[in-house]
Amino acid sequence: MKRLLAIAFIVGALLLGAVASGGVARAPLVADLSEHLVAITTGFAGTDVLLFGATDDEGDVVVVVRGPSHSISLHRKSTVLGIWVNTASMRFDRVPSFYAVAASRPLEEIAGAAELDRHEIGIEHLELKLPRAKASENVAMQWRDALVRTHVDADLFQPEVGRVAFLGNRLFRAEFHLPANVPTGSYQVQVFLIRDQRVQSAQITPLIVSRIGVQAEIFDFAHQRSALYGVIAILLALFAGWLGNAVFRKT
Repeated sequence: MKRLLAIAFIVGALLLGAVASGGVARAPLVADLSEHLVAITTGFAGTDVLLFGATDDEGDVVVVVRGPSHSISLHRKSTVLGIWVNTASMRFDRVPSFYAVAASRPLEEIAGAAELDRHEIGIEHLELKLPRAKASENVAMQWRDALVRTHVDADLFQPEVGRVAFLGNRLFRAEFHLPANVPTGSYQVQVFLIRDQRVQSAQITPLIVSRIGVQAEIFDFAHQRSALYGVIAILLALFAGWLGNAVFRKT
């Protein structure tokens, strides 16, 4: 698999380099993925996706991978009369289900905080909105930190900035890892060309993460007919228990 990705990168980079270096239409930034579909099958243990591209001149390249956005609620538990119960909650909107960044240099050397905030480059620059927050700014930040920490622990937010490697002054590549628990849906791979602390060009490339095969059918059945799925699961568990008891009783 790695060999195929390397071949794809070399061929694609040569083609993109030819476009960027000498064509009539000279694009500042051209990029593509080695694959646009990540298929989740039984036994899926995560995968690496390769991005390659070329620029028309020198500059820094930043790659941001964002999963589908969703709303999420956090709950804080406390003991009341010796029982753990939810005593506070906070709801966030527009939270990416997956987030990773790669850059050719440290982000603080590439652009200022205002520019990074504008394009939501870096976890600390993500705009995580609290739609109906009544908490103070300090308390809201504590909830935000908890949200980020939860996603980092689940390997869905990658706190370390990955590496965008240049081959010469124009051809570049970046590789990012999708974990085994990566959510399905339509992802956005954003590529930014930054010069003089400002984004000069940007490109968005789609990436689809989807379940296929038997696992996809079971997943769809479990969500579309949850009651029937629960009954079948209980019956299978009872049958397995009866069968195991019968086997061990005979032996």
